[in-house]
Amino acid sequence: MAARTVTSILLIEDEAELARLVVRELMSAGYEARLARDGAAGLRAFAEHEPDLVLLDWMLPILDGLEVLRRLRQTSAVPVLMLTARAEEVDRVVGLEIGADDYLTKPFGTRELIARVRALLRRQERIEQTLAADRASGSSLRFGPLALDPVTHLAHLDGQELDLTRTEFGMLHLLLRNRGRAFSRGYLHEAVWGEPSVDGDRSVDNAVFRLRKKLGALGDTIQTVWGVGYRLRPRS
Repeated sequence: MAARTVTSILLIEDEAELARLVVRELMSAGYEARLARDGAAGLRAFAEHEPDLVLLDWMLPILDGLEVLRRLRQTSAVPVLMLTARAEEVDRVVGLEIGADDYLTKPFGTRELIARVRALLRRQERIEQTLAADRASGSSLRFGPLALDPVTHLAHLDGQELDLTRTEFGMLHLLLRNRGRAFSRGYLHEAVWGEPSVDGDRSVDNAVFRLRKKLGALGDTIQTVWGVGYRLRPRS
């Protein structure tokens, strides 16, 4: 992604009044804001000018938000914050598992929206700094049959590419770079999500559950440290 002096955000939202409000707040916060009013237009806008972050409504004309997200994740790891009136936990889980980085339920306050945007951008910057440090080392990270390449942002298990979300890759990268060290759930949430966790938030546990499934027989190497959090076993 080319360097910019102003952070670019693409809003894909069909509710005109809400869209005007969000664009105004984003611009007031110092961001460059672009608007698309349906899923197909959002994909075209993304292709024309890849933003630093996407705000994506779930219920959209032509292509719904989940389909837009699926297509984005085929080619890009851009941070995505979903905006939706669907408040059921199962909907939140579906969105996160497809590849959303965060989820904000309507109606929401503009201050919370801007706070979530800033947290996602901080998280993205932190991940990029970590990846840059690993790229400087010129080598991928290995753990038995698992190989993680910070340059391409890909992980392979027994030579087969793993389908990891941004969150899962970030957590695996952190654990792999610090194998044997136990991290609290709060630390993992801050490091990978870019914001403090709140009471009752199961995001870290859900991400670990998905990672273990995707790692198959190697999943047991992500160990639960009771009373603390999680660690990657020192040896594969």
